[in-house]
Order: sequence, then C-alpha cells, then structure tokens
Amino acid sequence: MQKILLNLLFLKPYWTFTPVLLLSLGIGNKVAASTVEVVPRKDNNLSASPRPQKPLPATTTKLAQLPSPLPETIPPVEPRPFPRPEPQPLPPPEDFLEEPTPTPPIPEVPPELPGTITVKEFNVVGSTVFSPEELEKVLADFTNRPLTFAELLQAEAAITRLYVENGYINSGAIIPPQTPKEGIVTVQVIEGSLEDIQVTTSGRLNPNYVRSRLAIASGPPLNVNRLQEALQLLQLDPLINNLSAQLSVGSSREQWLLEVEVEQTPAFRPGIFANNYRNPSIGTFERGVELNHLNLLGQGDALNFAYKNTDGSNEFDGRYTFPINPYNGTVGFRFRTIDNEIVEPPFDDLDIESDTNYYDFVFRQPIIRTASSDFSQELAFGLTFSRAENETSLLGEPFPISQGANQEGETRLSALRFFQEWTGRGRNDVILARSQFNLGIGAFDATINNEEPDSRFFAWRGQGQWLHLLARDTLFLLRSDVQLSTTSLVPMEQFGLGGFYTVRGYRQDALVTDNGIVASAEVRLPIARVPEVQGILQLTPFIDFGVGWNTDRDVPFDKNTLVGAGLGLLWQSGNNLTARFDWGIPLVDIDSRDRTWQEQGLYLSLQWNFF
Repeated sequence: MQKILLNLLFLKPYWTFTPVLLLSLGIGNKVAASTVEVVPRKDNNLSASPRPQKPLPATTTKLAQLPSPLPETIPPVEPRPFPRPEPQPLPPPEDFLEEPTPTPPIPEVPPELPGTITVKEFNVVGSTVFSPEELEKVLADFTNRPLTFAELLQAEAAITRLYVENGYINSGAIIPPQTPKEGIVTVQVIEGSLEDIQVTTSGRLNPNYVRSRLAIASGPPLNVNRLQEALQLLQLDPLINNLSAQLSVGSSREQWLLEVEVEQTPAFRPGIFANNYRNPSIGTFERGVELNHLNLLGQGDALNFAYKNTDGSNEFDGRYTFPINPYNGTVGFRFRTIDNEIVEPPFDDLDIESDTNYYDFVFRQPIIRTASSDFSQELAFGLTFSRAENETSLLGEPFPISQGANQEGETRLSALRFFQEWTGRGRNDVILARSQFNLGIGAFDATINNEEPDSRFFAWRGQGQWLHLLARDTLFLLRSDVQLSTTSLVPMEQFGLGGFYTVRGYRQDALVTDNGIVASAEVRLPIARVPEVQGILQLTPFIDFGVGWNTDRDVPFDKNTLVGAGLGLLWQSGNNLTARFDWGIPLVDIDSRDRTWQEQGLYLSLQWNFF
C-alpha cells in the first residue's frame, strides 16, 4: 500500500515564520485444423509498454504507464504476474496534507489603535493567481464601512488565508505604508516560489530526470498541492522505488528550497518464460528469454530485448525508448525479426518458410496525467511509422503463398498508426483503453496490387480491460478487442481468433479475418496461500467469445463464431514466479485434429523474473 505523509510545520506567524514541509512517499511490502502460420501478423499480445512497469494493484492509485512508448496493443493480463497486495483503502485526502490548526495562522493583531478609516476599495497588486472578482469577494466585508487598524490587518490576513488555503503556502499579502486617497487602500501580494530543487539519487538515474518533472509543477507561484501531485506521479514511475522530499525556507521567506532523495528501482530485469501458446503449424511450445534495462544511459531510457523460439520459429525482438521532455514524452525504435518454418504434418514435407522483419518508429506524448489518493489517470497520444517486409518460399523457391504477395512471394507494408491510450486506476479498479487507426500508405516500395489486398488499407483497432477487486485476492477481469477494416487486409494485418489470448478451447489463430470482435470474462478466486513465499493459488473460471468476418470477401470457413468456457489454476509467488494452467472447452464445434495439447484446449505457461 502506498503511504504518503505531508507535514507542514509553522514555527511562527506568517511572514515571520520558518516553514518546513516534509514529504515522504513509500511503497508497502510492491483456420480449422489446417490453418498454418505462413506470415506472422502483428503480435496481438505484445505489451503496450516496452519497459516493465511497477506492479499496480487495483487497491492503490499506482499507475502503470500504460502504455509508455512503442505501444502495440493493450498488454495481456497473462502471463505476467499480477501483484497481490492487501486490499487496504488508501488514506483520505486530509492525511496527505496535515496542517496545524488553525491553517493558515493569522498574524497577531496589535493592540487596538484609536481612529478609523473608511475604505471604499482595495487595490490588490501582484496577484497572478486570483481574479479581481475573487479578491473583491474576499474583501467585501471590509469595504464601505469604517475600519479600525486591527480590522485593516484582518483584511490583509484574509488574502493571505485565501492563498494558503489554496496551496500557495509561501505566498501572502501586506499593506505597505501609504496615505490612502479617496478611500482606496493598496494591498501588495507577494507570491512565493522555489529557489532550487536539490535531488539526490541512489543509483545511476540522472537527477535532472527528477528535477525537471518537479519543476513543471513548482510554479511560480509555488503551490504545494501541485507539488504533491508531481511527487505522486513520480512515485508511479517504474524507475523510482521510493522518494522523500523536504521543503524549507531558502535565501528569503518567499524563496524556498526543495530537497528530494530518490531510491531507484533495480534497472536490470532479466526473465525466462515457456508456454504452449503458439500456432501448431510452427510448434506450440515456446521458450524464451527477456533482458530489460529501464535506465541504460542514466536518462530514463529503456532497452528491451527478447528471444523466443519454437520447433519451427525463431524470433528476435529489440526496442529502445528515450524520454524527450519532462511530461513523459518519448521516442522509440523497435526491430523484430521472425523466421518461420511449417513443421505441422502434412505441410512439413513442403518446406514452407517465411521470413519477416518489422521496423517501428514511435512518438508518444501523455496529454493528461493526474494522481490523487483516490484516482490516477493518464491520457496519451502517439504516432507510429511502421515498416514490414515478408518473404515466403515453397520447396526452397520464392513462392506467393499468402494473399497480397507478389510473384516472388514478397509483401512489403508501410503504415502510419495513430493511437490513443487511457489508463485509470482507483482503489478497487483498473481500466485500460486503447484506440489505434492504421493507414497503409503504399510508400517506400510497398506492395501495390491491381486487386486487394495490398499495402493500401485503413483499419481501426480498439481494446479495453477492466480489472475489479471483489475482495482480498479476488478479482474480476473483463477484456475486449475489436478490429474494423474498410478494405481487405494482407495476413500481417488480419485479426486472429482462437488461442489463449482470444478464445480458449481452440488452436491459436483458428480463424483469421479482416474484422473481428473478442470479449472475455474471468474471475480469480483464491483457494490457497503460502505466506512463506508470498504465494497464492487462484481458481480462474472464464468464458470467451469471438466473431470474425472479412471485407469484400467471404470467410473460407463454415463457422465464423467461436465460444469457449473453462477453468484454470493460477499460481503466483511474489512478483517473480507465475505459473498457469487453463482448460478451455469449445462450445462451437469446428474441424480440429486434436494433435497437440493446445488443440485439446489445454494451455500452460511459466514465467520467472529473476529480480
């Protein structure tokens, strides 16, 4: 559970006091049977974020930067472990800002002095925060009547209180020496600011990474509420494990200092995995290794590498992401190469091979980022330029096996992809939504045919996930995935139905179409706990639904709807080890050879993260 403490100590009345603000943020214990995969499609199950994110339980407002740069799709819930914190509520907002009573302190009023002055109007100068109407409302009780000297100071204190109650804790007002003319009294507002932000980090993270993200929220004028939110957003950063901050007076009473100490998260995160989720045509059993570094050059830049293979495939996937502004804007590059060979009988005798290279250049910029004790959210927009090149061969000779390929078996795509992502997290809910418009531009020697499909296309992809905490370690997961296309698509851009990530009970990509809809519901029920290893075993009943159809061409299958239901077991040991077994029962019969466990509805996976 995230704990945040914010203490404000007033040692003297305003303008003569020495304020100290202590901020501490921490983390508590953190095609029917004959379908073959000749041309790999865009991976529907790639994480939307190239850098591993902090575990973000539904019971906290910790926000996984969903998607971070180089997004492909909303990340699948499996096989990554989902943290299991105690479902304790976050403290109420008042616990985040503990102020003395009364707040703000009103300056001591000197003894009553003889005489009065009738103020017709206050001329407030120096205020950039409040409108004249707001200030006039605060001073309404002090105009058009005789005022004693003590009441005049109360008017000054009223403006100071307005600032402090709105978070401007080192701002205030004074009435300078003057001779009022025509009943007009001038009030001078002095708005405070931060003189310096001093950052100390425990690792290789550049202090400017933290300093720049706090500077955009520190005014001037300084507002402690905005500063607190900036600290909360930093706490959500996967690079930061813990941070504490102290705010105190600097060279003058309106110039303060912010000192921040940052404990960096271990940046290097290797892992291994195995599962039987791949298409039977290239071998279902997949094994691989992941090497992730969250802070390669000390600038918050991430490097991710993965290698995985099956009996008939080898895949290398590398990504690099670099932050370009303190608003978490990033640019990135991704390269992915896949070599496939059909190993499924009887097609294995045909020596069918496919080689595919993907190149992605991505810009991503969050537009809205907020964090509070009850809710945190991020809205981001991004643009990807992608390039894909595929070659297929038969019996060792180039051959156009897939639709859209030229006579040499080559398919080349150039596309622009405009995506929008929203992530929201409350005390008991996590909601992820992603929309992406894909436009094939037919440029840079892309494949152009007289008839569809080719590199000119337009399609929309929408994805969503809702995770709701029902009780301790009891979760309800609802997810959906939709693709709509105005044109026929080449296989690399089509929508796959069947398999662990879409409709369990069927082989991977049992149905591949231009358009498709997938919906899935799952409940996770705890049945055993092993506290010694932070382990928990959950029962996971589920039901999946999918339907697919083509644009301007018929689906070459008898049925285009798949429905599966079943039961699974999920074991998690801390955030390091995750093992899962699912048994899916197909409720709509299709032709199937039942040659592999996957085709019999049995799915297994193992994920081990070393750190």
